[in-house]
Amino acid sequence: MLSNLAALETSIGIQIAPDRLSAVLYFNKTDEGLAFTAEELEQFVRSHGVVFGIHKDVLAGVARDPKNYFYGQTVIATGNPPIDGKDGAIEFAYSMEEAARKPMELEDGTVDYKEIIRLKNVIKGQLIAELIPAGEGQPGKAVTGEELSGKNGKAARFKVGKNVVLNPEQTAMYAAIDGMIARTDRDKINVFPVYEVNGDVDYNIGNIDFVGTVVIRGNVLTGFRVKAAGDIRIVGGVEGAELESDGSIEITGGIMAGSKGSVKAGKTVKSSFIQDGNVLAGEDIVVSQSIMHSHVRAARNIVCSGAKGLLVGGVAQAGEKVTARTVGNTMSTATVIEVGVLPELRAELTDLRSKLKGVSESLDKTDKALTLLDHLAAAGQLSPDKLALRVKLNATKRQASEEQAAVKERILEIEKTLEDTERAKVEVIHTIYGGTKIVVGRYTRFVKDPVQRVCFRYFDGDINMTPLV
Repeated sequence: MLSNLAALETSIGIQIAPDRLSAVLYFNKTDEGLAFTAEELEQFVRSHGVVFGIHKDVLAGVARDPKNYFYGQTVIATGNPPIDGKDGAIEFAYSMEEAARKPMELEDGTVDYKEIIRLKNVIKGQLIAELIPAGEGQPGKAVTGEELSGKNGKAARFKVGKNVVLNPEQTAMYAAIDGMIARTDRDKINVFPVYEVNGDVDYNIGNIDFVGTVVIRGNVLTGFRVKAAGDIRIVGGVEGAELESDGSIEITGGIMAGSKGSVKAGKTVKSSFIQDGNVLAGEDIVVSQSIMHSHVRAARNIVCSGAKGLLVGGVAQAGEKVTARTVGNTMSTATVIEVGVLPELRAELTDLRSKLKGVSESLDKTDKALTLLDHLAAAGQLSPDKLALRVKLNATKRQASEEQAAVKERILEIEKTLEDTERAKVEVIHTIYGGTKIVVGRYTRFVKDPVQRVCFRYFDGDINMTPLV
């Protein structure tokens, strides 16, 4: 046995790979008379330090027919490689990849070319991202028998930007304010309260729906929509677009709506001019130049008192006061100014009166039909189907009468608020022209001739015109 091992030593070499995860056998010389058993070969391999992962079937093949292995290297052992742990990662509640700007495909397969950008909106306290911990490395084993250590994964860390907070364990990130998630230089994660558009809102930008303030350094074109939970500030102008803000809206370039779209603010609307527009404000509407042929409604005041300060055409409704430099024009263009009640109550009153008219007409028709059926019943000529109709009409009459009473009661409630007109007034700084209709509460006055520097307000059962102090 020892002499055979000596022969193997001169004929065969064993080489272990630098990473110790494999070992190969090769022949130093081609001796066709060389003979050995698989057991002898395994003992030889082990004597050269290879003790793990030995391929005994390969050794058996070499022992059976050595000459087949004379030329080349044969892998005779393989170790178990260590497994490195996975690196830690940050998992976002939103995809942070910058999506290509393309129109949104709807459920029915059609495409909305105005829905281009999907902003990453978050509200205060909302989860932005979670930390996935790094994995631990799993050990391996070398062909020489030693344990090989696996590397632990690299831990991920939040790069904290503006308006975000971490939980005490530093494993989750939350929004500190309402706004938009954005990743800035060096991958810092931020929540910004303002979304800016450096240009027009058109087919390149599309509609905007944001939980903070929107700043547009251009125009908003016809047919597009901008919605914000904060303020909307527009450096350019607004065409026939839809603007809706829970805060205030400021438009430097003015509104030229072409009787399309609308501008609605929870607080104040400021604009250089409004033409053919539909504007609603929860507080004030302030215009520096002109309001022309528009429907403007403000819960408090409408002010159009700049150097031009022209209010002409359309309807202006304010809960308290309308102030303008010039009202109407020399052509007596029909202009309506209403003060003394919230605009939405005036709109409700108009709807209620229309509804009351419809209910009353329906009730009148039902009464006439019932009168006819009552005559037939008195004459004993009421057939079973006419009897069923009579029962149905009586039920309809009861329901319509109840609805009529409820509508009348609500109309009365609103009309009572029209009586509270102490603070309501219309102020004309320069001239008001004929063709203007002034409504204070439930009272109306028509202006027939031009008059200057006057104030209209309700007093003692009528709308009085007094010199503007």
